[in-house]
Amino acid sequence: MAPSQSYEVTIVGGGLGGLTAALALRHRGLRVTVLEQAPRLGEVGAGIQTAPNASRILLGLGLRGQLEAIRTEPLDQVRRRWQDGSVVALTPLGQFCKDRFNAPYWHYHRADLHRVIMDACLDPAGPGPVVAVHTASRVAGLDRTRPERPVAVTDDGRRFAGDVLIGADGVRSRVRELMGAPDTLLFSGEMAYRALIPGELIAADPATRWLVDRFQSTIWYGPGRHLVHYMIRGGEFLNVVACVPCTEEVARKWTVPATAQDLVDAFPGWDDRVPAMLSKAKESVSCFALYHRRRDPVWADGHVALLGDACHAMLPYQAQGASQAMEDAAVLAEELGAVPAADAPAALHRYVARRARHAGMVQDASLRNKTFYHYPDGPEQRDRDDRLRRFEGESDLSYDWLWRGTPLNDPDEIAFSYPFAR
Repeated sequence: MAPSQSYEVTIVGGGLGGLTAALALRHRGLRVTVLEQAPRLGEVGAGIQTAPNASRILLGLGLRGQLEAIRTEPLDQVRRRWQDGSVVALTPLGQFCKDRFNAPYWHYHRADLHRVIMDACLDPAGPGPVVAVHTASRVAGLDRTRPERPVAVTDDGRRFAGDVLIGADGVRSRVRELMGAPDTLLFSGEMAYRALIPGELIAADPATRWLVDRFQSTIWYGPGRHLVHYMIRGGEFLNVVACVPCTEEVARKWTVPATAQDLVDAFPGWDDRVPAMLSKAKESVSCFALYHRRRDPVWADGHVALLGDACHAMLPYQAQGASQAMEDAAVLAEELGAVPAADAPAALHRYVARRARHAGMVQDASLRNKTFYHYPDGPEQRDRDDRLRRFEGESDLSYDWLWRGTPLNDPDEIAFSYPFAR
C-alpha cells in the first residue's frame, strides 16, 4: 500500500543530511516539514567531499547538472610524509571512481552543496509536495501524547505534528535526548583546524603554485597529527583540515577562533611547503574539538528516529560523515515511502536494520584511523605506507566496500544508471 497524501514527516535539522532526507522523501510523495534552529538556512564556509556512495544518491535525486556546476574534481589522491613531503602514494581518483563505481568523487564548498539540495527541496516544479522549511525554529520539546502523531515543540511554543519525526540535528542532538536514547558521546582528545585559503594567494607563490597546477586530494601523515587539503570552487579556495592534539580550552568550549599562525605553529618541523601554504590563511580559520559517538544500534522509538550525526557521529578520518548521513536519507526514504503512516514504526525498524551496522562499521574504522594516520616514524608507519600504496583502503575498510555504499532497493539509484563518458 502506497503512502497517502496526508502522510507527514517532520525533520529536525536543516543540514546536509536533513535536507537530503527531505528531498528523498519528497520524491516518494511524502509531505515534509524541516525545522532548523538557525535564523537562516545555510552551511559554514568550508569544503566537503562526497565519495561515490554519496554522489550516487545525489545523482539519483536528479541533481547531476546542478552538482556539475559547483563541483571540483580531484584527479588524484596523494599521500605525503610529514618531514620532507615525499610522496608515499599517488593514485588516480577522479576517472578511477567513475570507471569503477559509476559515480564521481567530488569536492564542494559546503554552502554550495547545501544550496543545491535546498533549492531542489523548495522548487515548485520538482516531484512531490514542496518541502516546508521553518528557520529560527529550535526544538525544545517532544510531545508523544499520541504516539502515532509525535509533535515537535519549539522554544517559542509552536507545535509541529507529523506521522514521523526524524532527528537530523547533529552531534548534540536535542531529539536524541528527548526520545530517551542513551548518551553515547565521546571526546577523541583531538581537535581540528579548518580554513579556506584564497587560491590566488596559492597560485602567486612559487612555493605553493603546484597546488593549483593539478587538482588533487592530499593527506600529509605525521606523528600525532595529519593535514588534509584540496581545492574547491574550481581553485577559488584551498580547503584545509588539520587534526592535532586538543587543548584544554578547545575541549571545554567545543569551538574557538584561530589564526594562520596557530595553524603554522601546530606543525613544527614539517616540510617547508606546509607553513608556506598554511601561513596564507586569512580570517576564516576556526578550531573545534572532535567528538564522536560510540557505535549504537538504538536509532528509533515508535514513530521517532534519528539520522546522521545524531545517531552515528564519527571522526573525520574516513571523510564519510556527510556521506553516511546521505545514505541514511536514501534508505529512510525507501522504507517510509513504501508504507502507509500506520506502518511507519516497522519501516523505521527496517531503516535502522539496514543502516546501523553499516554506519557503525564506518564509525569504528574512522576511530581506528586516528591511530593509523598518526603513527610515529617506525615499523608501524612503514607498514601503513605500504598499505596506502596499494590503494585498497585504510585501517579497516576497503574502498570497494565503502564507496559502493548501502545496497538500495531502487534500481534507478544504484550504480549502473548514471554512465560517465571518458
